Amino acid sequence: MRIGETLAEQRREAGLTVTQVSTQTRIRETVIKGIERDDFTMCGGNFYARGHIRSISEVIGIDPEPLVREYDAAHGSPEALSAVTAFEPEIPVQIRERRAPNWTAAMAVALVFVVIYGLVRVFSGDGTPTRTAHPPAAPQARPPASTGAGDRAAPAVPRKQVELRVRARRASWLNVRDAGGKEIYSGLMRRGDVREWSTTKRIRILIGNGGGVKLTVNGKELGAPGASGEVLRLSFGPGDPREA
Repeated sequence: MRIGETLAEQRREAGLTVTQVSTQTRIRETVIKGIERDDFTMCGGNFYARGHIRSISEVIGIDPEPLVREYDAAHGSPEALSAVTAFEPEIPVQIRERRAPNWTAAMAVALVFVVIYGLVRVFSGDGTPTRTAHPPAAPQARPPASTGAGDRAAPAVPRKQVELRVRARRASWLNVRDAGGKEIYSGLMRRGDVREWSTTKRIRILIGNGGGVKLTVNGKELGAPGASGEVLRLSFGPGDPREA
């Protein structure tokens, strides 16, 4: 039995419609119908075709690996992709933070107004001697209290690892690799699933549904990295996320 026939038959035995499978996998109905006809042209390549086969198989409750092996036998084994090519981020993640008020500029403006006020008092007097108002001296910052003769500011310790946490809001297929391209995780995360990974240097993640997951990198919540159904390739290091 062919791949498409197997998926279609098992889907019907599971009591699921194409629409229900599409909703759970975030794969378009036209693509699912094409796969059930053994037409993989709309998948966008062998890499995504294998991912779709795995996602559909897990939803309908069968082991995807025999079907993936059958696909490889018919269409060729997975091509060797470098980690840089397969996982270089297409959309830079930018984090904007609120800047602190510029108190120095505010103090300068206040001093200018005090000087102007003093000059107005001098030149608008009734003939009696007046004194020119002088701006009050700016308060001097007090040095921090010393707790010991040898106290010094502790230097910031650079982070040695990158930590990634993924929470699924909707079903999404993920592939996670380290800086050397070694696979850490590959599979379908369902709604409510939470997974965490940590590694040195960099961690690279391929997301099948950018709007279906929320990311936390090195303790910083980034939210959903993309739109619903959007395929993303992201990469993070120990120093991320950096300020834009």
